[in-house]
Amino acid sequence: QINFVACQLFALLAAFWFRIYLSPSHASSAVRHAFATLFGIYFAVFCFGWYSIHLFVLVMMNYGIMNMASIPNIHRYSFVVAMGYLTLCHISRIYIFHYGILTTDFSGPLMIITQKITTLACQLHDGIGRQAEELTAEQNRLAVKSRPSLLEYLSYLLNFMSIIAGPCSNYKDYIAFIEGRHVHMKLLEVNWKQKGYDRLPDPSPTGAVMYKLCITLVSLILFLTLTKNFPMAYIIDNEFLDKTPFLSRLGYLYVVTQAAKPKYYFAWTLADAVNNAAGYGFSGVDERGTFRWDLLSNLNIWNIETATSFKMYIENWNIQTAAWLKRVCYDRAPWYPTALTFILSALWHGIYPGYYFTFLTGILITLASRAIRNNFRHYFLSSVPLKIAYDVVTWAVTQLAVCYTVAPFVMLAVEPTIKFYKSVYFHMHILSILVLLLLPIRPQTHSVRRAQNQAMMNSIKSK
Repeated sequence: QINFVACQLFALLAAFWFRIYLSPSHASSAVRHAFATLFGIYFAVFCFGWYSIHLFVLVMMNYGIMNMASIPNIHRYSFVVAMGYLTLCHISRIYIFHYGILTTDFSGPLMIITQKITTLACQLHDGIGRQAEELTAEQNRLAVKSRPSLLEYLSYLLNFMSIIAGPCSNYKDYIAFIEGRHVHMKLLEVNWKQKGYDRLPDPSPTGAVMYKLCITLVSLILFLTLTKNFPMAYIIDNEFLDKTPFLSRLGYLYVVTQAAKPKYYFAWTLADAVNNAAGYGFSGVDERGTFRWDLLSNLNIWNIETATSFKMYIENWNIQTAAWLKRVCYDRAPWYPTALTFILSALWHGIYPGYYFTFLTGILITLASRAIRNNFRHYFLSSVPLKIAYDVVTWAVTQLAVCYTVAPFVMLAVEPTIKFYKSVYFHMHILSILVLLLLPIRPQTHSVRRAQNQAMMNSIKSK
């Protein structure tokens, strides 16, 4: 943890230096690629020692696949090799090293690199191996038309801004950033003359970085004060279970889940700030004319804490991983995309049983919440009081459903997970199954989704 914080703080300083002294106007793309790669490799070795070799082995294996595999199969081979290697590393760290050596905990960077490898492979397959009419609007926008050079490939996967904590970004966005086109690409989408500008502005990320560093500091303070005082393990303590009523146990479950969040807020917001400090992450302009630096943001804290549906919560938590799952699995799955996406997410996280309890439970609750929303929400939109009542109730249910779902993710093992679910009578599982039996929703097939995507493409072209 000390190495992680030290590396990220050093990366923050290096990012400012990179943006000022190695900007596209001062250095060539090759120099920027080389600097970002070399510093990323240094951070990996500093944090993980010789175990960082796993990162480099996976990168080079998939570089060979990218250059030798046929385009129709490049995304399949890359996915199998990357996910297979990641899974083997998860198994070896847990069952061979038993977490006895801290430097063996290289899974975080390996997970991010796996996302990037599979993202690039899918986008390369879209750009070279598929026709434009077969793609969605997003797939067309992100499609990669040619294989990257070795330097571009290494820079994308190993750059110092994201090697430690991510997030995963799209290859075309990253290359545009290195070449100095990133910000202008977003600004050209705005009519600046109507907004009173006589020339294209040059937005600075300093304000966004300072704001995110404030969130990081607050998250660190909350982590140091709350997390240790409200451990998740207490919800299965025998004395607590014997003396605490059911509703009070649910209330405490909400409290301990809230206490577990600040470490994620800290790590993801700091990683976002590092990228912004380097000048990467500009996403455009909002309706008020404010510059936005949230292209790589991994969470939206306000939307998380006020979420009124399970879907809304998931979409605002670990945003870039959710986007990766959508692009490599959900949009490409022939059947049952929701179930397959949750299973892939569990496999990507690791092999602890708690992960699989969480994501399999997530499938049930996602489908059940979708059924309830589709069948009943429209009845509560006729008046403001009804809408407010609906939002309050769905907020409370959503927050408790999330707590119920993620508890095994924190406890990891089978025995405490089963003990926890028994203590709350498996109520969310039972309610979700009943909802699905009474309000069934037929899974959307790949052909239906493709037809919808094509209709969207035709609509865009007609405009």
